[in-house]
Amino acid sequence: MSQSAPSSVLHGVTILAFILHIGGGAVGLVSGIVAALARKGGTLHRRAGTIFVVSMLSMSVLAIYLAVAEPDQLTNVFIGAFAIYLISTGWMAVRRKVGTSGSFEKIALAVALCLCAPFAILSFQLVIGLTPLFKSAVPFKGPLLVAIYSFTSILFVAVIGDARVVLAGSLSDVPRISRHLWRMLLGLTLAAGSGFTNGFAR
Repeated sequence: MSQSAPSSVLHGVTILAFILHIGGGAVGLVSGIVAALARKGGTLHRRAGTIFVVSMLSMSVLAIYLAVAEPDQLTNVFIGAFAIYLISTGWMAVRRKVGTSGSFEKIALAVALCLCAPFAILSFQLVIGLTPLFKSAVPFKGPLLVAIYSFTSILFVAVIGDARVVLAGSLSDVPRISRHLWRMLLGLTLAAGSGFTNGFAR
């Protein structure tokens, strides 16, 4: 077998992963819009929501793989993990019975803290002009800079929200629905942003 064979196989896997990543994002975008517009709690909402969760988790896992496989894409590892965090915690918020919480919420808080730390460091470095913690194939300016600052701010909000749930030991009805909505809708926004600014264009 030639030495180029393994690299050819890896290239083929990466291309397939990229296609499935875009496909998952497209399915997530459509199903997310249907779930958002459907009557909440109805059959269509639940089915579209389930498809949205599965497709978004698949897209995010593939995004992490692509970030590792492609050079200077480390930032996307954290963004993919952030999407997984958002969708899983948003989904779990409505799976929990009112007034309950458990180990999942504690793990979610730890994950949020781990995700927030590198973005906070990166944002601080970019603000004061230090060499960024991560390399990026796209320069840290313009829309990307806005995205980095936005992710950092959102993660701070998510950490605070998770900490409140863990300290309270439960989620009442209104905060539970609010937690579900903003995390799912932000996930849908990520799918739309990724699709129209990167995936579909490429």
